[in-house]
Amino acid sequence: MNTLRLQSDALIIGSGIAGSMAALTLADQGCDVIIITAEEDLANGNTSLAQGGIVYRNEHDDPKLLEKDILTAGWKHNFTRAVRYLARKGPEVLKETFLEKYKIPFNQRKPGDWYLTREGGHGLARILYCDDHTGRNIMEVLSAAVQSHDNIRVLTKRTAIDLLTTQHHAKHLDFKYNLSNQCIGAYVFNEDLGKVETILSKFTMLATGGIGQIYLHTTNTSGSIGSGLAMAHRAGARLMNCEYVQFHPTALFGGSKRGERRFLVSEAVRGEGAILVNSKGEPFMPRYDTRADLAPRDIVTRAIMEEMLQSDDDCVYLDTSGIKADVNKRFPTISNKCREMGIDMGKDPVPVVPAAHYFCGGILVDNRGRSTLEKLYAAGECSCTGVHGANRLASTSLLEGMLWGYSAGQDMKSRMNRSAALSRKLNESIPDWISIGHEHNEDPALIAQDWANIRNTMWNYVGIARTNNRLGRAFSDMRILTKNLQDFYRETEVSKSIIDLFHGSQAAYIITLAALRNTKTKGCHYRID
Repeated sequence: MNTLRLQSDALIIGSGIAGSMAALTLADQGCDVIIITAEEDLANGNTSLAQGGIVYRNEHDDPKLLEKDILTAGWKHNFTRAVRYLARKGPEVLKETFLEKYKIPFNQRKPGDWYLTREGGHGLARILYCDDHTGRNIMEVLSAAVQSHDNIRVLTKRTAIDLLTTQHHAKHLDFKYNLSNQCIGAYVFNEDLGKVETILSKFTMLATGGIGQIYLHTTNTSGSIGSGLAMAHRAGARLMNCEYVQFHPTALFGGSKRGERRFLVSEAVRGEGAILVNSKGEPFMPRYDTRADLAPRDIVTRAIMEEMLQSDDDCVYLDTSGIKADVNKRFPTISNKCREMGIDMGKDPVPVVPAAHYFCGGILVDNRGRSTLEKLYAAGECSCTGVHGANRLASTSLLEGMLWGYSAGQDMKSRMNRSAALSRKLNESIPDWISIGHEHNEDPALIAQDWANIRNTMWNYVGIARTNNRLGRAFSDMRILTKNLQDFYRETEVSKSIIDLFHGSQAAYIITLAALRNTKTKGCHYRID
């Protein structure tokens, strides 16, 4: 028996809110599921960092009001069918799963009487939260459920290398001549063994998260390098809106080294009454937008950058003195982090700067999570459902990840019939990984320099404000780097650091090309020429 060759009904690549929801939805209906993560822990992704909350519904709310807020924030570049699906179906599934089944410990006055907060771009308070560590609480519950489920095999320290497709990988000519190309699993690097596993599956889902780590300053975890984007692109799946990268306006300034994740200061802090001020203590947001500090993120981010340029300051500040609640109790995680830096939140101004935060584009999927590549699904930040358009509305991403993970799981289960099974001929036609690189020339200094090139290029040329000259320079630089890395990849023995670098460079190239092609300013894609 080949221990490096596995098979399942469904392979889920990524273990955040979307991946975990899909795995649990399938497993609860008797499907055999493999879920993989590159980390040692299922909860080590971006979901756990989400502070603010998840969109639910206010007693005075209406799906049409939420639709309007999402479309306004997204500059009406959204897919209205997906927005409507999220606004109508999202709160319903949230109630059924997170409130009733998994009992996520959202803040409440008494059982069933939920506290709701408001964030930028929302017309009213409709966001459920667990203090300022909502994502962490959600993942603690979902991870425990995944780990304990008899129908789910959890494989940690596994990095997906490539999606397996019938036209590209199958050796039998019957599959190469077939007009239909199907995804049937992935090649996965087992970090503990230093070997590549072949995982075959009836259905595959990418839930690999965001792309923030290809930028110099980001709030994202180290694994957010666009691996799902790169793999889907190579496999032939259609991508959409890849130029729309949202920068969070308020990441904590100071306390992190270059290339390290910046600590996020939740938008909920402004939702509760904090205001942005410059180094002179002057509120500046009313000069840029009538919604002031509760304007959508792209507007607030550009306003901060303009203030910093005008004053030549390294940051702006959040004045939290106007928050009525006890900030230490309402925002314990943020307050503790500030205290570590000698800042007394509530009394002292909190220094903040923008940082790459959320990817609004990705692998194009429908409301069931299906991509344009047969039997490949995607959900969460690596996907493009059309909900976010040109700019994401605060706290919609957790709801989207939950809903599309659930919907993809339901759809995969509905297709788990005999025709979905992998035939013996197809199974035998897929070879195990053949390593073409045998040189042990993986140099940490070279890899670090390549990452520095990617991150500086993306931050300076494909960042908050873009021009044709900047994007042209980025395109030229990334094309050369990607070509050099492809040559290096062929010669060098496979490892996690090499795989990550390869995926990161490809994701950067894809985003740069999309930004260069779109000459119109909209939302997160801001052209100053």
